[in-house]
Amino acid sequence: MVRGFNAELKRVLVFATSGIFFGFINGHMSWTLIAACALYICGLLWQIRRLDLWLAQPNKQPPDASGIWGTIFDNIYRLQKKQRKEKRQLKTVINRVQETTSALRDGVILVDSHGNIDWWNRAASGLLGFQSSDQGHALINYLRHPEFIDYFESGDYKTPLDLPSPRFQSKHLQYQITAFGRRERLVVVRDVTQIHQLENLRRDFVANVSHELRTPLTVIRGYLETLADSDSMPEKWQKPFSQMLYQSERMGQLVEDLISLSQLETNSDPQPQLAVELVTLLQSIRLDALELSGSKQQQIIIHSASEVTLTGCEKSLRSAFSNLMFNAVKYTPNNSRIDVTVQNNKSGIYVSVQDNGDGFDRKHIPRLTERFYRVDDHRNSSAGGTGLGLAIAKHALLRHDAELKIDSQLGQGSCFSCTFPLTREFKSI
Repeated sequence: MVRGFNAELKRVLVFATSGIFFGFINGHMSWTLIAACALYICGLLWQIRRLDLWLAQPNKQPPDASGIWGTIFDNIYRLQKKQRKEKRQLKTVINRVQETTSALRDGVILVDSHGNIDWWNRAASGLLGFQSSDQGHALINYLRHPEFIDYFESGDYKTPLDLPSPRFQSKHLQYQITAFGRRERLVVVRDVTQIHQLENLRRDFVANVSHELRTPLTVIRGYLETLADSDSMPEKWQKPFSQMLYQSERMGQLVEDLISLSQLETNSDPQPQLAVELVTLLQSIRLDALELSGSKQQQIIIHSASEVTLTGCEKSLRSAFSNLMFNAVKYTPNNSRIDVTVQNNKSGIYVSVQDNGDGFDRKHIPRLTERFYRVDDHRNSSAGGTGLGLAIAKHALLRHDAELKIDSQLGQGSCFSCTFPLTREFKSI
């Protein structure tokens, strides 16, 4: 580049010197210098014209030129060769990616920053019925389910979304969106029909078996109660009958919990949304919890600055808070204290149940709301729990747009809390 620039400076000096020399000879210095400048400018325009014609046909060899123009032609030609090489490499990578994604059974859709379909693989075409004419159109024009539109536009893609297929009534699809680049999105569509059917089968099985078990258990428990209360019962049989009665009651409670959980999981009908006075409800549950506590001499204190009215289903809320409060009673020692706190602030309606029991290791927290999960089998069996209380509480709270949060430390007790959105606060008209 420097050599070419120096050569161009020499050319300028030659034109200037020639103009001065001929101007001195003919006595018209100014006109001669103007003519020399005009010739130099014409030379520049001619080189620019050659550059323009060559750039219009980039595959041709660069034209011969000297000075700065020769350097410019050579540098542009090298950049063109480098660009063509990088383009070939990039095309190879893109083709490889497309071939790989085309082999996937999951649908893959690329969506641009405006929400329009940019590209999709073969599986996405099969699952959603895309055609070549659909490219460049908005994705929500083809996936019009309100829940998907809310999910797509929310920007919160932490958890996938399961919905019925828009193309096949018998299929169920799962959508997982990942944001990247400048507001572009990658949508992965997975056929989860089999998993969905198995889950429905499990729920139906649990619901049916639970209902079928309820009647024989009621009959067994009735006969056991009658025999246990009989004056003619031999003393040596009193303890076995008492144990059988206790276990039948425990099994009955397990069946009732299974039925409650099954109803929460399978019943999609909207629940009656009424005004529920939260503190009053908790006071009622507190009395039941104190009766359950019996001789343990536990204190249950409700902290609330004022009454809070929530819009929801009282039966569901009672089930959720009962399980939380009864758990605290079962798994805390004698003479312990349980604090139930209700707060209403700008972030929402907050309810927590705090105990000062033994607590448990934090590693158990992610699995505590699973059905039948046990932190300590011996402790749970001695407390008489079914292992379904927290699962019931979780599903009941989810139906009220609240999420159950758990915090615990060994030797420092546990705290079970939830926050209802402000939209759940009942406002009288």
